[in-house]
Amino acid sequence: MDAARAALAIEPRFGFVTRVITRPREAGGEAHVPMTEAEFAEARAKGAFALHWHAHGLDYGIPAGVLDEVAAGRVMIVNLSRREIPVAEQVFQRLAVIEITAPPAILAQRLAARGRESAAEIEARLAREAPLVVTRARHLRLANDRPLADVAESFIALIRAQAD
Repeated sequence: MDAARAALAIEPRFGFVTRVITRPREAGGEAHVPMTEAEFAEARAKGAFALHWHAHGLDYGIPAGVLDEVAAGRVMIVNLSRREIPVAEQVFQRLAVIEITAPPAILAQRLAARGRESAAEIEARLAREAPLVVTRARHLRLANDRPLADVAESFIALIRAQAD
């Protein structure tokens, strides 16, 4: 995502959504807007999110402002839980889902390298991976089993192709 964000930053038609997460900023990972569970619940109750979900012990939200950006014609890119795709299909008229996959062994290595989960938690996470269900959106797959630069280039090409 960071590589695509950097590459597409000069093209105003594209925007990248910063997620709201109930994780402290210093916990690492993606740049996000941190909130406590209470702050998140209050924001959700006030309609602050276009989409929201709970996964891996955390709450995630897509700010409602994304709806204005899409209405203005921008292509908004967001890292979304696969379980939220049916909801996203109801919220957005036009939606493309780029499913980024990797073999379980590679996923386990990458999750371990982040240092946020124990080996047992990683194993449980991979075991409960939900199937991706798409009914209306365009569904594309991208294998993330090559060098990052190659995968990023393919990801950027897919984004541009869907925006045309």
